Amino acid sequence: MTDLALLAQHLIDGHDAEVAALTRAALDEGQAPADILERGLIAGMQVVGERFRDNIIFVPEVLVAARAMKAGLAHLEPVLAACGIEPIGTFVIGTVKGDIHDIGKNLVGMMLKGAGFRVVDLGVNTPLAKFQAAIEEHRPDIVGMSALLTTTMGQMKVNIEAFRAAGLFGRLRVMVGGAAVSQEYAETIGAHGYGKDAPSSVSRALALLADVKAARGATS
Repeated sequence: MTDLALLAQHLIDGHDAEVAALTRAALDEGQAPADILERGLIAGMQVVGERFRDNIIFVPEVLVAARAMKAGLAHLEPVLAACGIEPIGTFVIGTVKGDIHDIGKNLVGMMLKGAGFRVVDLGVNTPLAKFQAAIEEHRPDIVGMSALLTTTMGQMKVNIEAFRAAGLFGRLRVMVGGAAVSQEYAETIGAHGYGKDAPSSVSRALALLADVKAARGATS
C-alpha cells in the first residue's frame, strides 16, 4: 500500500515525478481520492507553506513544490470530479490590468488548490471585463486580485468599486495581495481581505469562505 506520508515528503522535496507516480499508484490500489488529497498532497503543501512563512525555504523551493503538487493533481482531479467530491469553494484569481507579474499569483493559486478550492486563474494583465465575465460564469465565493507595481494597484480600487456598484458584495468576497499592496491599502479600497504571502492568503481565504457562506445562509 502506497505510503501517503512518503507522498507528502516527496511533494515537500519537490520531486514531481515521484509525486505523480505515487499518486497514480495510490489510486490504482483503490485508496480513497479524498485521503490521497488530504493526507498526501495537502499535508505536504501545508508543510511547505509553514516553512515558507517561517523563512526556512524561499520562493524557488516553493515553486518546485507547487510543480510537484500540480503533477499529483493531474492524476487526482479527474477522479475527484468523477467521484462527485466537491471543492470547498471557488476562487477566481488574476493579476490586474497593466501588470504582467504572476509568480506570487501562481503560488497562491496552487496553495488554494491544495486547500480544496476550485481555482479559476485568469492570468496576467486582466481587465475588469474579464473579472466580471468570470464572476458571471463561475459564481465564485472569492475573487482575488494581485499587483506587483504601485502603478497598477489602483486598478484594484477601480475593480472593487465596479463589483460593489453591480451588487456583488453580497454574494462574494474580494481579496487583494502582491508586493505593492498592504493591509492598510486593502482596507482603504474596501477589500474584504489581504494576503501578505501565500500561506496567509490561504488562511484568509478560508475565513472569508466561511463568512460569505454564513452571509448567504442568513439571507436565504
